[in-house]
Amino acid sequence: MKAVIEYNSRKIAIDVSKPIDISIAIDATKENINAWYIDDPKIFPQKLDNDIIKVTEGAVVNFNNIHFNPHSHITHTECVGHITEEVHSVNQNLKHFFFVAEVVTVAPELINGDFVISKKQLQTQIRNKKRDAIVIRTLPNLPDKKSKRYSNTNPTYLSEAAAIYLKEKGIKHLLVDLPSVDKEKDGGQLLAHNAFWNTSGVLRMDATITEFIYVPNAVTDGEYLLNLMIAPFENDATPSKPILYKILVDEKK
Repeated sequence: MKAVIEYNSRKIAIDVSKPIDISIAIDATKENINAWYIDDPKIFPQKLDNDIIKVTEGAVVNFNNIHFNPHSHITHTECVGHITEEVHSVNQNLKHFFFVAEVVTVAPELINGDFVISKKQLQTQIRNKKRDAIVIRTLPNLPDKKSKRYSNTNPTYLSEAAAIYLKEKGIKHLLVDLPSVDKEKDGGQLLAHNAFWNTSGVLRMDATITEFIYVPNAVTDGEYLLNLMIAPFENDATPSKPILYKILVDEKK
C-alpha cells in the first residue's frame, strides 16, 4: 500500500506495508542486549495482597512491571539532556518524527588499539548529499548485536572529528548500532556527544542520538524515509522504535 508524503520541497512515495524495523526489543525471557555494567531488565507480574496478577495464576489480566534502563537494555533515543546539568527531556525536544535518512555501512578503522568510525569514512559515504538523519551500520554485522553483552568490551565508537562533521553537515539525527557514540571508558570526556550537540556553543536541542539499533544485512545502503518513534517518557532518553521505508518515488513539487 503506497502513501505519498510531502516533505520540505519533495513529494516522497513509500510502501507503508513494508516497514523496516531497526529497533532492538527488551526480551527478558532471552539473553537481552546489555551495556554499562548493570543487571539485565526484568518483566514480572505485580503482586497485590499476595495475589500474583497473571492469568495463569488465576487473575483475569496480565499486569506486568518492567524494570530497565533505556541506555543499557533497548534501542533508545536521547537528547542533549543526557550530558547537561540542566534537565532536558527528549519527549519535549523531539517535535517531528519523519526524516530523510541515509543508511551507510562502515568497517571501523583500527586506531591506537580501538575500532573507530572516522570523519573520512563518513565523508566518503555522505559526500554532497543533504540528509536530516544518518543510520550507521558497522561491520561485521552479525545477529548477536541484538543480544551482545557490551560491558568492558571497548566497543566501536565515533571520532570527535566524525561527530563534528555530522553536525556541520546539518545531520540532526544520528542512529548507530553501538551502545554509545563515545569510547566506553574515556574519563568522562564524551567527545562525540559533546561535539554532535555543540555543547561549547548553541545547544542543538532538536538533535538526537539513537543507540542500539540493528540494521539487517538485507537492507541496502541508500536513502530512506525514517519514522523515529519514541515512548513519551519525560527523560533524557526514552525507548524508541525507528522504522525505515524505502523511497519509491521522489519528485520535486
